[in-house]
Amino acid sequence: MWGEITQEIRIAQTGVQILFGFLLTVVFTPRYADLRDTDQVIYIVTVVLGACATGALIGPVSLHRLVSGRRVKAQAVRWASRLTFVGLMLLLATMTSSLLLVLRVATDDDYVPWLVGGVVMWYGLCWFALPLWTRWRHTTE
Repeated sequence: MWGEITQEIRIAQTGVQILFGFLLTVVFTPRYADLRDTDQVIYIVTVVLGACATGALIGPVSLHRLVSGRRVKAQAVRWASRLTFVGLMLLLATMTSSLLLVLRVATDDDYVPWLVGGVVMWYGLCWFALPLWTRWRHTTE
């Protein structure tokens, strides 16, 4: 199971690191000073969420390195799985707040929260509903 977890994490790590790196540069652009206070707060929350997601998704690598050879693979797999799930939830929050910020800056329309809500529902379907349905439907007892 350790090999499967590391493969899953590689995918999520790449995405969160690219997103986090991009977010870190925004504050240094001239346009940042022109953002409304609310948008600056959303930006700060987004950066913090991105940092937390990055930490959670890199955590299993550090965990493996520190416990390797200590005969605690079952416990390491359990904790790595938990960290990965937390990291995915934080990545979901980061992507949601990033989308909210970008759409608020790009347009002043009232449909932005609805559009973001629709995207969050799509994430929920792809990331949780479909996998859980597949697990329920195809798992034998």
